[in-house]
Amino acid sequence: MTLGTQPDVDLDAQPIDQLTVNTIRTLAMDAVQAANSGHPGTPMALAPVGYTLWTRFLRFDPELPVWANRDRFVLSAGHASTLLYALLHLSGVKSVNPDYETVGTPAVELDDLKRFRQLDSKCPGHPEYRWTSGVECTTGPLGTGIATSVGMAIAGVWQAATFNRPGFDLFDYDVYAIAGDGCLMEGIGAEAASLAGHLKLSNLCWFYDNNKITIEGSTSLAFSEDVPARFAGLGWAVQHVKDANDLDALSAAIEAFKAETDRPTLIVVDSVIGYGAPHKQGTHAAHGEPLGADEVAATKRFYHWPENETFLVPDRVKEHFAGAMHENGGRLRREWEELFARYSAEHPDLADQLNRMQRRTLPDGWDADLPEFPPDPKGIASRDSGGKVLNAVAGRVPWMIGGSSDLAPSNKSRLTFDGAGDFSAEGSGTGDRAGRNLHFGVREHAAAAVCNGLALSKLRAYQAGFLIFSDFQRGALRLSALMELPLIHIYTHDSIGVGEDGPTHQPIEQIASIRAMPGVIDMRPGDANEVVEAWRVIMPIRHEPVALMLSRQPLPTLDRSRYAPASGVARGAYVLADPPEGAAGGEPEVILIATGSEVAMTVEAYEQLTTDGVRARVVSMPSMQLFDKQPSAYREEVLPPAVTARVAVEKGTPFGWDRWVGSTGAVIGMSTFGESAPMKVLQAKFGFTTENIVATARAQLGLDHTSPEGTTLEPSEG
Repeated sequence: MTLGTQPDVDLDAQPIDQLTVNTIRTLAMDAVQAANSGHPGTPMALAPVGYTLWTRFLRFDPELPVWANRDRFVLSAGHASTLLYALLHLSGVKSVNPDYETVGTPAVELDDLKRFRQLDSKCPGHPEYRWTSGVECTTGPLGTGIATSVGMAIAGVWQAATFNRPGFDLFDYDVYAIAGDGCLMEGIGAEAASLAGHLKLSNLCWFYDNNKITIEGSTSLAFSEDVPARFAGLGWAVQHVKDANDLDALSAAIEAFKAETDRPTLIVVDSVIGYGAPHKQGTHAAHGEPLGADEVAATKRFYHWPENETFLVPDRVKEHFAGAMHENGGRLRREWEELFARYSAEHPDLADQLNRMQRRTLPDGWDADLPEFPPDPKGIASRDSGGKVLNAVAGRVPWMIGGSSDLAPSNKSRLTFDGAGDFSAEGSGTGDRAGRNLHFGVREHAAAAVCNGLALSKLRAYQAGFLIFSDFQRGALRLSALMELPLIHIYTHDSIGVGEDGPTHQPIEQIASIRAMPGVIDMRPGDANEVVEAWRVIMPIRHEPVALMLSRQPLPTLDRSRYAPASGVARGAYVLADPPEGAAGGEPEVILIATGSEVAMTVEAYEQLTTDGVRARVVSMPSMQLFDKQPSAYREEVLPPAVTARVAVEKGTPFGWDRWVGSTGAVIGMSTFGESAPMKVLQAKFGFTTENIVATARAQLGLDHTSPEGTTLEPSEG
């Protein structure tokens, strides 16, 4: 039968469940076909899963998709994005603006589906948070979505333990995610599943799309493990639905999840990719390319669907789907708002915290306990001062929570104030579940993704590790930037200053790599008071992640009565020291620029140059990103274009410094990997000494280095 010759199809005769499922399938097919790009097979196969979950179980109000106690749905198999877009369209989800207010327009219009994967469509190739309302997180790299869902589940448990009171169960939401074979093959998926099982996150449910197909072909090419046995060993409850089209079996599996109180749940769903496509179902072709016009027509005939219709949404389908969502989710949301109104009257302080948390605003006086560090030639490692400031801040921000990948004793990221506690599955009562310290184990990639989930749940989240191991986290770090999440990444051991640990632990290119990532604010403070000011900048940020890079070794605490105040950190770079008043000519003739642990030795070089009669300026540049955002007049005030003699000092690759030193300036940096040796030996070998900075500055001015050697302020080995 050819297109256009199909007998009349009576859609009204089809049961509403089947009609709705087939509407989702045909929307997915048509969107991919119109774009001539995308993955139709998985949305076709999993349409019954999406339909059953959303209409029968999901606690979600389309009128207010940012309702705090909504269930979360994460499509970790992000290539199946048309499934989510069809669900958002059929349920009538309303758009939300950056102030978390609904604006009345649909999040996904039918025209958006028609322009799937096209410029400015609300239906990009993979779901994008902040771009399409109703999308709970950005899911591109496989495995990252399910790992993020673990953070959402932790947040739900923590919020319940922290804010619920007798008679006021404000938080009891569940988190659902759809994972494919790729999500379970990726290492981050295994890390996240292990952590979720250990923490007994019974509010977490993953659907495993067991279709046995990946891009290259059958999963048997590379994947033969017993997935249910693996998850059982990880402490998960496992349900098995042998036919994705069996709505009653799907409902029973979800009911079993909701009855589970001690374990997360994996629902294994056996599906046929490209279900109904007569030649491509169950093949990799249905996974990664459009079906083609003939296949689309044949598949619609299989569904008893008008084959000459595209993007058809029967009226009773939308009424049924949206009606079920509004009736269930809308009623629950209104009941919750009434509950919260009574809660606000009885627990006004907690209600205020919740309101501020949801809007990412800070408590009054959040910075009241920030310390001020006195001048100290020996100083303190910025990891240590950072730990002190972290505790001063978190003690005043009750919804601040985070942890480290088994490195808290070393990176000083542990919250130690009274009542901080450890989030844990052990023990009884709410104390363990309300703990503010998370323990990720040696799972760096999952740690960053989990904290993305915490931030998506509006907690003020941080995660800590060694800078060298940011390489493990790059995918999740990049997603925190894409989603514009104010996540705080604390990275210590930020240079060859780790000494004897050797080149595998000495970051060289990582600082430049972080600076190269759009939307991430780099922050590498030079002493304890710059650490304080860095946190003063970080905490009010609402839409950008920060990479705070700190030292292992002590850094001298500068005398701010002699040098400029550390408040200049807020502008990314500032003049720390200038030629003395009355110096010949007044203006600097050479500019020394430094970050982090290199600031103190650069200041010492400045002092020696000043003694030698050289007019030098020291610029501390803790954040290239923040400095780059300043008006050009300020940037030129700090780095006058007329002063071309410049030296930058940083224990990392020189990559990126040419912008600030110019084509004729010099960079004292690392052109190789480091070595295993005591820190002072490494500093001498690689040129990070006061003498070398002085010599390089004099060379910039065409002067011979004839001045007497000075005494350095090299920090002692940490």
